[in-house]
Amino acid sequence: MIPMVDLKTQYHRLKHEIDTAVMDVLENTQFILGPNVKALEQETADYLGVPHAIGCASGTDALHLALAAAGIGPGDEVITTAFTFIATAEAIAYVGATPVFVDIDPETYNIDPERVEAVITGKTRAVLPVHLFGQPARMDRLAEICREHGLLLIEDCAQSFGADINGVQTGAVGDLGCFSFFPSKNLGCYGDGGLITTPSEQFARRILTLRNHGSEVRYHHDMIGYNSRLDEIQAAILRVKLKHIDEFNRERRRVAHRYNELLTGTGIVTPREDSHGRHVFHQYTLLSEHRDRIMKALQDRAIACAVYYPIPLHRQKAFGDTLSHVSLPITDDVAARCFSLPIYPEMPDEHIVTVTDTIRDAIG
Repeated sequence: MIPMVDLKTQYHRLKHEIDTAVMDVLENTQFILGPNVKALEQETADYLGVPHAIGCASGTDALHLALAAAGIGPGDEVITTAFTFIATAEAIAYVGATPVFVDIDPETYNIDPERVEAVITGKTRAVLPVHLFGQPARMDRLAEICREHGLLLIEDCAQSFGADINGVQTGAVGDLGCFSFFPSKNLGCYGDGGLITTPSEQFARRILTLRNHGSEVRYHHDMIGYNSRLDEIQAAILRVKLKHIDEFNRERRRVAHRYNELLTGTGIVTPREDSHGRHVFHQYTLLSEHRDRIMKALQDRAIACAVYYPIPLHRQKAFGDTLSHVSLPITDDVAARCFSLPIYPEMPDEHIVTVTDTIRDAIG
């Protein structure tokens, strides 16, 4: 069996550090907004190069709280991509705003900046790009568009911790950055967890209040907030893993480049690395007309594979009634041909060879 991600191997690699960190939390019995949450917020802020980093309960909550802190709500529109996990657009709906989907770049699968301007209206408040699969979006052009039109730029960094754009980390470019610490992420905990980054003192204070029942002072509630606090045990685990994130991402790039080498000449479209940013390969995603045949061959040999994402958001029932008229031909084409292979830092070369040999056999 070759899994999509091998969390057990990584745990055993860091077992002493992680076990010690968790036991320290249990011994200290400070479980809610304790010293590890505070330390992680400072350490991630330092790593990412941002003034403020605020932990929360999940990546979905990070998006929700960022939009809420920015004052986005009913009657507002947020431009984003339909080729992403539903949380991106779900969070827009949570605050009562409307997601406006535009098509993607056919090579990077990220939102196409040149299509953004065409859908800006008087109701548009923000642009929300996703750094999909660990590939940074074209933030230079998106930032320029947002400045010209007075829009907020909110980054969905759920899959891109450690990716950079000309040396600037994702999450440090826009007005707000939203991270997920779901277990399979490049920097993942052992449950749910999220983080919001911002250069704005005003946004940071508002997020701190929103995540804790709308309260800055205990039992004083200045607004209706949420229970969205990063767990102390998860923060302790993340502090251990943060020390290794650059190594993890280097190893992911090693696996991806080896796949590229072994799949040369097959006719399969391998991931493109945009020259303006450093891809950290949360997923290794391919395009092929023979997707179903390849995936069956992989599954027959107990090799995991998956499609991210088979049904774009503009075709999901949750949005179908209001967005059935939306035409996104590149998104639809990529969704019909894409599939992802196993990738994780500890993946041995012999497993990479087994995967690619299986693919070559499948397509003859």
